[in-house]
Amino acid sequence: MQFAGRPLEDDVSPGAWIAAAVHPFDEHVVGSLVPPVFDGYVRVFHPAVRYRGDDDVDVRWAEVAAANRTVAHPAMEWGSLTGSMEFFDDADQSPLWDQAPARGHLPVGVADALAAVLRRHTGTPDDVFFGVWSGFGFIVGDAPTLALPARDHWLVRGPVDLAAANMADEPSEQSASLWWPDDRSWVVATDIDLVTTFVGGSAPCVADLLAHPGIEAAAVPADQRFTWDADTVNPLPFDAPD
Repeated sequence: MQFAGRPLEDDVSPGAWIAAAVHPFDEHVVGSLVPPVFDGYVRVFHPAVRYRGDDDVDVRWAEVAAANRTVAHPAMEWGSLTGSMEFFDDADQSPLWDQAPARGHLPVGVADALAAVLRRHTGTPDDVFFGVWSGFGFIVGDAPTLALPARDHWLVRGPVDLAAANMADEPSEQSASLWWPDDRSWVVATDIDLVTTFVGGSAPCVADLLAHPGIEAAAVPADQRFTWDADTVNPLPFDAPD
């Protein structure tokens, strides 16, 4: 079995340091996904998509916030930004946006941009581990898994550019859920339930990510919550769960 043309790793021990360092998952904080051992953390917002003829145009969360008269800030949540939980899956705000931010999947354009920046902040850019959640029903693996809180991952290994590769068979599309270089200089986590991705790294790495024009991102602390109701600036969605 292979993912993106790479064989599954039989030895998952290179990820043991992550499993040992992350907080319990039920704390629902950045440190539950990315080890709280780095200088800083970045939250990367997956763009919504607007259809323009045959082209897809990325729509930033800041643009959505402005149109909805809500506030863009580091802890913003999609439901609070748009006003409804339906806007995660079953509705749109056309012509502002037609497709919601990808959940549990890092869009290719964002993955490419992240990889280009992160390549400069590791001494092992061609030796990177990529974790794929073992619970995806459309992906089947036959190797040991790295056990993280609430999530087990198969591992493959390759250059940092593999971050933009499809880990599923067509027509399905799925990014890696977790990736880090062999020298442990940063970690990227895209949880299966979230429409944002978190990165932990050095101060210069964080600064470069925040400065990249192709990445909508914000600096966040390791103890920031990532639950749907974590936005304390904007009102909760009107159809919020009880």
